[in-house]
Amino acid sequence: MSERTATVTRETSETTIDCTLAIDGSGDADVETGVGFFDHMLSALAKHGLFDLEVDCDGDLEIDDHHTVEDVAIVLGTALDEALGDRTGIVRYADRRVPLDEAVAGAVVDVSGRPRFYFDGAFSQDAIGDFTSDMARHFGESLAMNAGLTLHLEVDGENAHHEVEALFKALARTLDDATRIDDRREGTPSTKGAL
Repeated sequence: MSERTATVTRETSETTIDCTLAIDGSGDADVETGVGFFDHMLSALAKHGLFDLEVDCDGDLEIDDHHTVEDVAIVLGTALDEALGDRTGIVRYADRRVPLDEAVAGAVVDVSGRPRFYFDGAFSQDAIGDFTSDMARHFGESLAMNAGLTLHLEVDGENAHHEVEALFKALARTLDDATRIDDRREGTPSTKGAL
């Protein structure tokens, strides 16, 4: 079991979420949000980021998918922040681009403790099954704000399924790179001595 783990529970009038994240995992995922494509994307995030991830969400899907996706991102971001602790020894910065057929997506991250989010691109279709395509952008924003990330995402393509999937995979690979421990480093990766 990874030492860099966190379990976060959040309950509101819109969602009830339990999440456990192990940063130094093997890519195992046990995810149930009620939104099939979102489950697929969270599983891809775990698989390609080599995180172990458990998410159970009971949300107000009779309204739409917004609260479910947003609140899972909030809880996952909080779990990532808690699991990272003081960020001692991490690489901190990473940049990845991932293709999926005609689509390509990129993610650049600074695990800085200073939440900022930027997005460039658009999704070619409004929805993928029961998942609203633009919620991928909002997922990234909510994750960054709650994990203390400076995160830039970009996407281009012709098929929203491919665009969103490439985006989640790029995010996964970038987070894996940036949160990895660099054995050469002592303390936090900052001239200030803290992140």
